[in-house]
Amino acid sequence: MIETVESNPSGFKRWWIYQKERFPLVAHGPLIFAFSFCAVSYSAQLRISNWPEWQPVVVAFICCLIFFLQLRIADEFKDAEEDAKWRPYRAVPRGLVKLKELAYVFVIGGVIQLGLVLWWNSWLAIILIAAWTYLAAMSFEFGAREWLKSRPITYMWTHMMIMPIVDFFATASDWIPHGNFPPKGLAFFLAASFCNGLVIEIGRKIRTPEQEEKGVETYSVLWGPKKAAIVWLCIIIATAVCSVFAAVEVNAVKAVALTLGSDAVLIA
Repeated sequence: MIETVESNPSGFKRWWIYQKERFPLVAHGPLIFAFSFCAVSYSAQLRISNWPEWQPVVVAFICCLIFFLQLRIADEFKDAEEDAKWRPYRAVPRGLVKLKELAYVFVIGGVIQLGLVLWWNSWLAIILIAAWTYLAAMSFEFGAREWLKSRPITYMWTHMMIMPIVDFFATASDWIPHGNFPPKGLAFFLAASFCNGLVIEIGRKIRTPEQEEKGVETYSVLWGPKKAAIVWLCIIIATAVCSVFAAVEVNAVKAVALTLGSDAVLIA
C-alpha cells in the first residue's frame, strides 16, 4: 500500500515508509527466519540428527535477511527505467529514496554479512562471495538483457537459482564449521528451495484480466490464465515431491506428508 506523506519527510520516516512499501520487515522477517532456520536445522539433522547451535541460526537469519533486501535493491536498479515509465508511484521514481542511497544500504548490508561470516567461520566467506557474484550477475542480467527478456522461461529459472544459492549459504552456516563439506542428502532440499522460488514467482504474477497492469509482465498474459495456473500447480507438485524426498533423508516423511496434505486440503 502506498502511503501519503509530506513532500519532504525526515530521513528516518523516508526509510520507514520505504521498508513498509518495498521490504516490509513485519511480513518478511518471520518468513525469512523460517527459511533460514529450516536450512540450518536440516543441515544439522543430516549431520547429527539434533538441533543446531544458536550461532549459525543467527548468522544465517541476518545474512539471509540482508540477501533478500539486496535482491530488492538490485531490482530497484534493474527496473528503474520501467518503473519511471509505468510505475511512477513506487518509492524510487516518486523521489522518496534515491538509487545512490540504496547503493549505500546495499554495501552496508554486505559489510554486516562479511563481518558475521568472519566472526563465525572464515571459510563461509567463500560461499558468501559466490552468492554475491551470482547476485551481481543477475543484477546485470548476465550481460544478455535483451536475449533473456525475449525468453521469459529462461529469464525466470536463471533468476530463481538465487534461492537455492542463498539456501545453500544458510546450510553452510551449520556444516562448514564441522568439516567444510556439505552433508549427503542436501540436493533434494535445495531442489525444493528452487521449486518453491518458482511457485512464489509464478503465483505472484498470475492475475485476472481486471488486475493486469500495463507495463507489468505476468505469466497470465504470457501463457493465458488457465495455462499459467496449470504450470503453477505442476510446480507446486514438484515442490512437494522434492520435499518428501528431502524428508526421507532426515526420517521426517510422516510430518512432511501430514503438512503437505493439510495444505492440499486448504488449497482445495
